[in-house]
Amino acid sequence: MTMPKNKNTPPEYDLAIVGGDGIGPEVCAAALQVIKAAVGSERTLNCVEYEAGANCFTRTGIAFPEKTLEGCRQADAVLHGAAGLPGVLYPDGTEAGQDFSLQLRMALDLYANVRPIKLYDGVRSTLVGRQPGDIDYVIVRENTEGLYASRGGGVVLGDEVATDTLMITRKGVERIVRFAAELARTRNGAPADGVRRVTIVDKSNVLRSFAFFRKVADQVMLDYPDIEVDYALTDAMAVYMIERPDTFDVVVCENFVGDLLSDLGAATIGGMGMAAAAEIGDRYGYFQASHGTAPDIAGKGIANPVATILSGAWMLEWLGQKHSDDFMIAAAARIRRATTDALTSGAALTTDTGGKARTSDCVDAICQALVEDA
Repeated sequence: MTMPKNKNTPPEYDLAIVGGDGIGPEVCAAALQVIKAAVGSERTLNCVEYEAGANCFTRTGIAFPEKTLEGCRQADAVLHGAAGLPGVLYPDGTEAGQDFSLQLRMALDLYANVRPIKLYDGVRSTLVGRQPGDIDYVIVRENTEGLYASRGGGVVLGDEVATDTLMITRKGVERIVRFAAELARTRNGAPADGVRRVTIVDKSNVLRSFAFFRKVADQVMLDYPDIEVDYALTDAMAVYMIERPDTFDVVVCENFVGDLLSDLGAATIGGMGMAAAAEIGDRYGYFQASHGTAPDIAGKGIANPVATILSGAWMLEWLGQKHSDDFMIAAAARIRRATTDALTSGAALTTDTGGKARTSDCVDAICQALVEDA
């Protein structure tokens, strides 16, 4: 953030914009349109576009250029569309385009991958009988270790045996569980009973690494007597998220487990197009939807931009909190209200959520709701 010397000049924020692949550039552009409409002339947003992902790799042989990393490091925040294409692979069979997210989180120490699971008004849940207000929890996923820390370091022996290592450290568990507990203190508790609760999810009944995760998590939670502690094994948690999602408030887990469960959660709130996300560290913030690049609909103008728009609102809120900027916090709240209004009216419902809106229709509806909210 840059504070102007002239008090009549609005503060400035530098944003790194990485559209990526597939529908990524489309939903990123949609989110920026809404963000700029909410901010107006009250703040200056210096948006610089950078390339990364599968298309970048195909063209240059590098999925995550050093220039992009440095731009993200220098920016106040990063907004991303989506990266990776199924057929663009390294020789080992892994997707080249995934390097952007996976390397950025390590380079900037974005240790908390935060994924809200919230059913909005106007959107039907796949769970019969569940209404808005019944599903409103957050999955906090450790983001710099666990199984994914093994990317690029796994071993294949003689084309017969392959291994990847799941790594859990005390430092990693302590800070992610503390992040989850602090988040729970800011929320209103689980919908079913209003209790502020942290649910620790693991496979401690089978793996020593997860037993260690639970042990350290328990030690951290002793510092939070005001927050109830709950436990679930990973496989059982998948059942509970379907049977009783209203009992959850904040869920904390290892990286790979959180990746799986957050996608399951998204399926209960209208799909991946409704699933916002943020990757947050002590200094940096990176914001994107949870969904992939959906190359089958790229360029058709029908992608659901809501998840990226909500991620963009979260970016404004995070910047406002970090820099004590109440205007940015208020702008984020306005985007959320406008998005809710546009979904409730049906004007922002794209085909994946049961509507007929195109990407541009969704953006126009949210921007119009912003005008009415002013």
